[in-house]
Amino acid sequence: MSTSVISIVPARSAVFSRVCDYVELTKPRIAVMELVVVLAAGVVATWGQPEPWLLAQAMLGTLLVASSASAANQWLERREDARMIRTAERPLPAGRLSGAQALVFSLVCFVAGAMQLAMNVNFACAGWAVLTWAIYVLAYTPLKTISVANTAVGAIAGALPVLIGWSAVSGTLDARALALFLILFLWQFPHFMAIAWLYRRDYGHAGYKMLSVVEPSGRRAGWQAVLAALALVPISIIPVLAAPGAGAVLYVVGAGLLGAGQLVLAALFWQRATDMRARLLLRASLVYLPTLLVMLMLTPWI
Repeated sequence: MSTSVISIVPARSAVFSRVCDYVELTKPRIAVMELVVVLAAGVVATWGQPEPWLLAQAMLGTLLVASSASAANQWLERREDARMIRTAERPLPAGRLSGAQALVFSLVCFVAGAMQLAMNVNFACAGWAVLTWAIYVLAYTPLKTISVANTAVGAIAGALPVLIGWSAVSGTLDARALALFLILFLWQFPHFMAIAWLYRRDYGHAGYKMLSVVEPSGRRAGWQAVLAALALVPISIIPVLAAPGAGAVLYVVGAGLLGAGQLVLAALFWQRATDMRARLLLRASLVYLPTLLVMLMLTPWI
């Protein structure tokens, strides 16, 4: 192998590694979930007759703004991330990217995403995206070291993509939009209470005020998970109350079974918080939301 070929291979490897680091700044799993939520909201808002090009534009803008928020969050939390095993290898605490690089990336994504939504979708859509960014970065992130209220504030930011997708294709918010927002808001409590329990030692080392750290028995975290899972059962049915056909009936049955399963696991976690029960609840939450959203999107066509 020639010297020139040998030199090209490490260069390509370095470029690929740098791209991967920037992708990691965006928290891809969270970004993908937000895109699914935007898509589901757009489909429900039009009762299964979405405008594909408009929704694609909304999803692109949302992806950019969400990527900006995640990068800004990691810049603000770089010192705390360095203290936790689960985050110590992120690009900033590991030193693979500088703080300046993360800030520039966040700024570029934010401006590009906000402009994309304002120019190619509508100003309401852009406004909801900017509000989501502000709550996540300027409220939720600093609150994590101050108050257990951070979970509720973060849940608001996590539910707002519903309104981004809805406003992209509809000029008015109705009961279905509110119900979908509440589904996303409430779902985050069983989901994050399970995560907070599993990583309670890491969160404690970082100085985060999670319920599992402040109240180490897990009783309060479990109670919040139960209340949210219980409320999800009736609220999850609201989006299809006015939907005709067999699809709505099948959705109600499916949503009821999903909700009941998640509620049982939340109750078990509340009754006695253990790592095994927290993992079961976490897995149930990861099944619950995407399955519910897919069923909801398919309802008009059944």
